[in-house]
Amino acid sequence: MRVLGLDPGLRNLGWGVIDVQGNRLTHVANGILHSVGSDLALRLLSLYHQLGEVVERYQPNTAAVEHTFVNKDGAGTLKLGQARAIALLVPAKFGIPVGEYAPNAVKKTVVGVGHAQKGQVEHMVRMQLPGAQINGADAADALAVAICHAYQGASATKLADAVKRATA
Repeated sequence: MRVLGLDPGLRNLGWGVIDVQGNRLTHVANGILHSVGSDLALRLLSLYHQLGEVVERYQPNTAAVEHTFVNKDGAGTLKLGQARAIALLVPAKFGIPVGEYAPNAVKKTVVGVGHAQKGQVEHMVRMQLPGAQINGADAADALAVAICHAYQGASATKLADAVKRATA
């Protein structure tokens, strides 16, 4: 299974791709997409096209997106939500199922603590993906989302398959 993890942001949208085979995780690629333009619509369009290129290049089977962190700045949260919509829309356009995870769930899965610091997350991502050259904090966060989905999504899929077999 190939997983695309996404850490949405309007200026910087982090992405990371891992392969999952049983319990083994392998780093494929990661990066940060930068929006282009001064107009919000053009910035969103640039992220849409760039993310589409990532999906076409790496052909993930599934994707995962981090939930929006709501802060005191309502306008900032709304813009982040619009970038998150791009992160949901692009995989859906390619027929790729998308999981969604709260930031604390991602941190708890990867670090073991729901309120871990960014540095702790990046350190644990490096531990779980040895040799990976990580292209910045946003890419590390996206890889963490992919790792979370690899563990959480796999469990959900196994459970759904077991329920189907039991009721068949």
